[in-house]
Amino acid sequence: MYLFPALGALVWPGVHHVEGMELLTSSELEAVNGTDVRLKCTFKSTHPLSEEKVSVSWSFRPLGKMTGELIFHYHKSAFPPETGIFKGHAVWSGDIMKGDASITLQNVQFRFNCTYSCQVKNPPDIQGFIGEISLRVVEKVSFSEIGILAIAVGGSIGVLLLILIIFTVVRVFRRQDDDMFVEMEDHRSENQVPCERMP
Repeated sequence: MYLFPALGALVWPGVHHVEGMELLTSSELEAVNGTDVRLKCTFKSTHPLSEEKVSVSWSFRPLGKMTGELIFHYHKSAFPPETGIFKGHAVWSGDIMKGDASITLQNVQFRFNCTYSCQVKNPPDIQGFIGEISLRVVEKVSFSEIGILAIAVGGSIGVLLLILIIFTVVRVFRRQDDDMFVEMEDHRSENQVPCERMP
């Protein structure tokens, strides 16, 4: 009966409460081959942020593989890849003190397609969700249904505005012509001399 409280008293001093790190990333990104794309990863910690403590790790998991490979690390300063396909492509674009752990991939290639994972540690916040981004490298940016709808709505509004402008201009010119015609009629009636009646 007293065994469990005794064990709890022995184990409790060695147990540390680990709070989770909150991460926010875009789930999907699309980039045109040869351009730059920013892999955005923002985070929140329940503990104060410090350049000395916070570390960021980015990994890449190719299609068909279960595990990822480390491609970028940040702790006090940036450690870009010195070998592999991401050498010269992955650069730091975040700001630790603002909760930003983003990197930028420069001159993206088709072989960069697949999943990227962002992990941030700020001891004792060392566990939490890992943010994942699915990157698709394409020849040209494809328009989403929302983009097509926005273009259609914008085009319709533009056409309506054009019709309204034309209608207003025509109406103004027509009014000017009517005013000019009235003035001419008034001027003509003033200049007419009435005929004298013969006795």
